[in-house]
Amino acid sequence: MKIVIFGSGGVGGYFGGRLAASGEDVTFIARGRHLRAFQEYGLRVESIKGDFSIPHVSATDDLTSISAPDLVIVAVKTWQINEAADALRPIIAEHTTVLPLLNGIEAPALLSDALGAQHILGGLCRIFSHIAAPGVIRHVTAEPYIAMNEQDNRESARVRQIHHIFARAGISTEIAPDIAVAMWTKFAFVCSTGTIGAVTRMPFGVIRSVPETREMLEQAVREIIEVAHAHAIALPEDAFSRTMTMIDNTAADATTSMQRDIIEGRASELDGQTGAVVRLGRAVGIGTPVHAHAYGFLLPQEQRARGG
Repeated sequence: MKIVIFGSGGVGGYFGGRLAASGEDVTFIARGRHLRAFQEYGLRVESIKGDFSIPHVSATDDLTSISAPDLVIVAVKTWQINEAADALRPIIAEHTTVLPLLNGIEAPALLSDALGAQHILGGLCRIFSHIAAPGVIRHVTAEPYIAMNEQDNRESARVRQIHHIFARAGISTEIAPDIAVAMWTKFAFVCSTGTIGAVTRMPFGVIRSVPETREMLEQAVREIIEVAHAHAIALPEDAFSRTMTMIDNTAADATTSMQRDIIEGRASELDGQTGAVVRLGRAVGIGTPVHAHAYGFLLPQEQRARGG
């Protein structure tokens, strides 16, 4: 299968690396020092699941050199979706499938509008990983996992084929019976922890153990679940307890990518995560005070990071 990884950071670099190591035809879209390292030295993955290196990888920043891929994995930040869609449009063939692996919940709809819904799957991943150095991806905690399906939850032949390829690469993969539920379940975890972590500048172990911040964290989870229900997402009755169990079982020193970006003064997924909760809540008349206050508190820094 001819695979393009659009966004070769912690997520795209790790999963693309696994696919390339298993013998798939993978091209990484990267830029700057990361791209030059790929081209000169290949890709190295440092992982709690075992380190591995690929001395020679296909990597470029020129999409005109690519034609008609079978699968495109989009692993950019939420605020880069429109840019990604514009860049990908010329290489999307009739048979091309696009799998978004982003932290937010709006990517399938946005990519469907831009590229055509027939090309777009619903998808998510779970992994704590980042670029440790140009050409080096470091996976630090959590079992790497992908869930995906057609947006209408129809288990198609292409979904089964992609599942088989991922499994052959040693990637824990599930064809989700309800991909919207799976995506909102992840969103309740990553957005709540990222939002409270960004405000406090503290890792999981701190925000879940201090009573005052744990209360904020719990309320953030409840707000997301309430918004999901109002949008007719059939989250289970125990969604709150499941989410808190996941949070409590995550490594104490873990942080989210949005939190790290905000702390380090970079443009972040604030709008695609915290802002999305506020936006989607307002659309159905649901108040989200924890997310609204956090969004307002963090927005000036976000605007500065974007040059505003």
